[in-house]
Parts: sequence; C-alpha cells; structure tokens
Amino acid sequence: MSVTRRQLLWAGTGIGAAGILAACSGGGADSKGAATSGAEAGKPRAGGTLRVGALGHASAITRDPHGTQANESDYLVIALVFDTLTVPGAKANTAPRLATSWEPSADLKTWKFRIAKGAVFHDGTPVTADDVVWSLKRLRGTPSGAARLPGIQAKNISAEGTDTVVLVSDYANADFPLMTRFSSFVLKKGTKDADIAKAPGTGPFKLDWFRGGNARLVRNDQWYGPAVHLDAIEVTMFETPQAMANALLAGQIDLASNAGAVAARTAASRKDVQVLRRPNDMAMPIVMRTAKGSPFADERVREAMRLVVDREAMVKQVLSGYGTVANDILGTGDPDYAKDIPQRKRDLAKAKRLLRDAGFDLSKTYELVTTEDISGLADSATLFANQAREAGIKIKVVKQESGAFWEKTWKSGDFYTSYWGTNDSVVFFASKTMVSEAGQNEADWDDAGFDAAYRKVIGSSDPKKRAAALKELQQIEHDRSGYLLWGMADGIDLAASKVRNLPKLPGYGRVQLEGVWLR
Repeated sequence: MSVTRRQLLWAGTGIGAAGILAACSGGGADSKGAATSGAEAGKPRAGGTLRVGALGHASAITRDPHGTQANESDYLVIALVFDTLTVPGAKANTAPRLATSWEPSADLKTWKFRIAKGAVFHDGTPVTADDVVWSLKRLRGTPSGAARLPGIQAKNISAEGTDTVVLVSDYANADFPLMTRFSSFVLKKGTKDADIAKAPGTGPFKLDWFRGGNARLVRNDQWYGPAVHLDAIEVTMFETPQAMANALLAGQIDLASNAGAVAARTAASRKDVQVLRRPNDMAMPIVMRTAKGSPFADERVREAMRLVVDREAMVKQVLSGYGTVANDILGTGDPDYAKDIPQRKRDLAKAKRLLRDAGFDLSKTYELVTTEDISGLADSATLFANQAREAGIKIKVVKQESGAFWEKTWKSGDFYTSYWGTNDSVVFFASKTMVSEAGQNEADWDDAGFDAAYRKVIGSSDPKKRAAALKELQQIEHDRSGYLLWGMADGIDLAASKVRNLPKLPGYGRVQLEGVWLR
C-alpha cells in the first residue's frame, strides 16, 4: 500500500504549517520511535538476522523505487536500501533523512533541502545535489509524478552547490516537506532503467539478493545515520496475513508486519509473541466515482451511501473491534482533525429519500469491486453490501486479483474498496487523492470549493487562517467527496519476544527497521 499508491505511507502524529516551519532546521524531529512492548529493555546488542514477513503478490512485484509499489514487501526492501529526503517522525510528522534540514522562501514557493554530510552510495560514491536533482526529475516524469511532487515541475528542480537542492513550486505550499516523505528515493545520477534492480542506494542496508519477492539485506556500515545493530534483514513475501501469522507462530520468521486482527486474537495468549497494536493505522474507504456518467455522480446518492452503512457493526465484525468508527474524512491522526463535525450515523429513511430524489435506479445491481490485499478488505465489501440491501440497494461484490485490481479498477472504477495509511495529515490526503489535479484522485472528484480551501491551507503559515481553511476543507470532504470512510483499522504486528526497539509509528512507519536489535 499508498503514495505512489502504497507509498502514501503511514505515520502517527502530525504538525500543521506553523509546526513544519518551526521544524525547518530538522533538529527537533525524531524518526526513530520504537514500540513500547519490551522494546527498550536492555542495552542494544549488535549482530543477528531479523526475519521479516510482509504482504505482497507475485503479480505486483516491482524493483523500481519510483514505480508504484502495490506490495508492502517491495516497499520494505526499497525503503531500507534507498533513502528519501524526509521520513515520518514521532515528535513531528516530518523528520530528516537524506535531507538534514529544509527552509522555505518568504512566499512559501521555494524550498531548499540540504543533504546530510557524509552521505554516500553503497559503492562509496558521495551523494551530491546533482544526484538528488536527477532522481527527483526522474520521479516527476513517472505517471504519478505530479502527485508525488505536487506543484513542482521538473524544470524547477535544481542544485545549488554540491549539497543543496532547490525546488520551486507553482504555488505557495507550507506543507511541501510533508510531501517528500515516501517517494523521493535517491539514486545515482544517470542510472539506467535496466540497472535499477541492482542500483546502489544510500540506505541503512544493502541488497544482497532478491528472488521472487523475497530478499536478503545486509548492514551498510557506511550509512550516515545512527548505528545499525543488525547484521542482516531477510524479507519473505506472503500473499495472505494468515500465512504470515502462521509462519511467525511457527518460529519461521521474527516479525509479521500488518498481520491483522485475527492473528492478534490467536497470538494474544502466547508469551513468546509480542502483539503490537497501532491505533488509527489504516483507512479502508469505499470509493464512489463522482464523474459524469457514474451512478454516484449525484452527491445525494453519495450521501445516501454514507447513511446506509452501520459503522459500529463494520468495526465490530470486519475489524473484530480492533479499530474505530470514522466520519468520512481521511487523515484521522491529524492533530487538527475536525472532531467537532458531527459524527454521521446510520439513517435508512433519509438514505431512501435521497435516492428517490436523485432518481437512483434501484432495479439495477451495482458491482462493488474489492481485493484481498489486506485483512478485512473483502469482508468490508460483503458486509456493506448486506447493509445496503436494507435500503433496497442491490450490490454484487466482485473480488479481483491484486494485479488486475490496481491495473484495471483503481482510479477508474465506479465503485470499489481502497485502503490507505499515513493518516497523520488531512492535507497529505487532500493533495494526493482529492484535489482535482491529484494524480491519484481515486474518485475523479473535481470540486472548486475543495480546491480553493486546499490552496488556502497550504498557502498560509498563519495558524488561525490555516485552522479556519482546514476546517472548511474537512467539512466539504465530509459533505461531498467520493469517499465513504466507515472506520479506521488498528495496525497489528506480531513479533518474537527477542525482537527489540521496533518502530512505533503507524502504517508504513513500520519499515524504519534500522534501529531494531535482537536480544
């Protein structure tokens, strides 16, 4: 999962524009948060191999750090081998990585990122601003480039000396560093596409081998960051959470990432297993295409669908209680999340009235397309279809294989399930999935009021102006968007008792494994 599609990774806390500007020095950000379940007991021990299980499908494997990673297993490998400019943080949601600091111009259009001193590629070659510029231009040239670097054109990315990268936005954007967390992977200048699979990175681990989705990574002793304790990490790709959890319980792997609620219940009584629960971890929305010609183009129909769902039942049955009810606004972990917008509740009578007023054809059967990429996703579609039947809506759930789903349905289907992590910022999701220009606009939503509110938010560093615009943006999203976000799933990781200092950040923050050690 996330941006790139699954690269919209997943972090725990958030800061607004004022916080980002205050953190421009990068000095106060902490990207090394660790799980508290026995994680900090004892002095770190050097050595050992961490065996990690991560979800993925053979049909969706990619080796390109600027490609679309539909597999968590692929992103895990890429994120440990290559560095992004910034990463999710624990104290602030944007923390330094390959860029040690950043600062904006007075008009919030020009951002300068300074490269970490001592950063080198795995072959010993120093990282220069030219490498970063080349990499960002390559990223911008991908099909999702506009979404990955919003407001930035390739011609407006340049080097200033050997250690500073300058990016000039088409519009003021106080939140731009936030946008560089997940896909701004840096390669050597001039790397050919044919050589990507073996290209040296700058990350804490080097690729030893990769076979059919599985990989072995070894410690990079030249890494510019804090000391890495592990000798190696072995990644095994699993197609289902159940198979991955079974491997953990059988002692075949040491860490099962994103194993799900069923696995958590199974492992709860095991003293030799840590159950790491990450609240507010994953959004599992139903997407309704808003474009003309879609059955859901009328916002009254979308509102009716949001009134049909029984959110409490969804959380209880789909997530086994390992989650919370949501209110159709993405970015629930944002400190500025609009908790004062009244929680939408089930109202079948109003839903039926809205459908009647909109002329919605209840004689038809509508396909809701889903995939089994993550635990509970297909179940959520089935339960929603059953609930919708009570309002007279006939829905057929169609399950697609992962590769076909992301190629044929995502961003183009009328009615389908999706999932996202990195729920620490409302603005992050707005920029990636909802403004009309977003490259990953899943619902094909084009709302002038929403776009205007978004520009107000990112165009100001004044806390009061920003707060007012952010509230307006969330109200519009709640009322008119193409999302039905019924709940937030907890992230569930399982780990052997010997594993220490696991990252505590939700979502894809879990890939920051460079600080892990084995007892």
